[in-house]
Amino acid sequence: MSLANGRLHMALPGPSVMPDAVLQAMMRPAPDIYSDELRVLTEGLVRDLKYVAQTQHQVAIYIANGHGVWEASLSNVVQPGDKVLAPVMGVFGFGWAEMAQNLGVEVELIDHGRQTPIDPEQVRAALLADKGQQIKAVLAVHTDTSTSLRSDIKALRQVLDEVGHPALLMADCVASLGCDEMHMDKWGVDVLISASQKGLMVPPGLGFVWFNDRAMAARQALARVSGYWDWQPRVEPEIFYQYFGGTAPTHHLYALEVALGMIKAEGIEAVWARHQALAQAIWAAVEYWDSPMALNVADPEQRSHAVTTVKIGAPDGDRLREWCSTNAGVTLGIGLGMGTEADPTGAGVFRFGHMGHLNATMVLGMLGSVEAGLDALGIAHNPGGVAAAAQVISTASSV
Repeated sequence: MSLANGRLHMALPGPSVMPDAVLQAMMRPAPDIYSDELRVLTEGLVRDLKYVAQTQHQVAIYIANGHGVWEASLSNVVQPGDKVLAPVMGVFGFGWAEMAQNLGVEVELIDHGRQTPIDPEQVRAALLADKGQQIKAVLAVHTDTSTSLRSDIKALRQVLDEVGHPALLMADCVASLGCDEMHMDKWGVDVLISASQKGLMVPPGLGFVWFNDRAMAARQALARVSGYWDWQPRVEPEIFYQYFGGTAPTHHLYALEVALGMIKAEGIEAVWARHQALAQAIWAAVEYWDSPMALNVADPEQRSHAVTTVKIGAPDGDRLREWCSTNAGVTLGIGLGMGTEADPTGAGVFRFGHMGHLNATMVLGMLGSVEAGLDALGIAHNPGGVAAAAQVISTASSV
């Protein structure tokens, strides 16, 4: 007998759970795209997007996903023949680097593997070796959704400043924005990118690029910029449609207005703290369950607060995901990019997505379903992981 009937819990690392209020905001007829209503709404979104990224600088909105804003960000600061440095720690670092290569940009890779975040000292060495200062930008993924590693963006800025290298610091915050602490201005990020479908709790379809004056100067120095990806008319529109390079994504904008309003009402610091506490509860459960289950990232300081990658051994990752979906109505993430020679499909890995619209009840229910699945499938574990998670939540709620 299946007990999955009812509302499916999406424990994927994006698209994330969408609040009912966000979904309801989209349930309306198409608006007049020439009215002042949308202009005023968009101006408010720009202010709120700056708040989430903790910046006083510019933000451009694109009808795109994370891959789209990879290209948008690069198209405004580099051109064919330029060089960038890409320290990578998982699938998405390689993806951004590949996007640069497809644009004719030379990429110097530093591969940190799947269990180590970006090492600022390796970045320092690469920058010191760049005697002619040919590197135009450092492409750093804040949280890699495949490995659940989180890198220290602030430390990368410190290295750039200490070396005296003029390269732009570019941060991919698609998975981390609205989940992990981020201070674009205070941490010295020149270009920051994100998308709507994770911590921002909106359906996929919107991408965002925040950029400062240094990045704008790099854009103005280029011989040409793709008309669609050019961020200048999007932040300095003479006509409303230039915000979006064409027709506005009206219903996504309504959804985003509500989602950003929810973040502001809670307060961004409280949002970060909530994600941290819920992530710690998940880690406590996995650590209590113990072998053969293990967190991919050993150091808690290097773990994402938005996604957790768990190793359990093939084929039990796939077995557990299937059981949870079929019997409990919980969808866990696949072992994306975590294949090995012994386990080429990553069947021994699964991921918890815990980002955006999430509370203690949802996390405890998810963990309870996983523990039931471990029992049902006869996978070795220590019973009591949910109780360990509950203790973390109890302690956090009393602070």
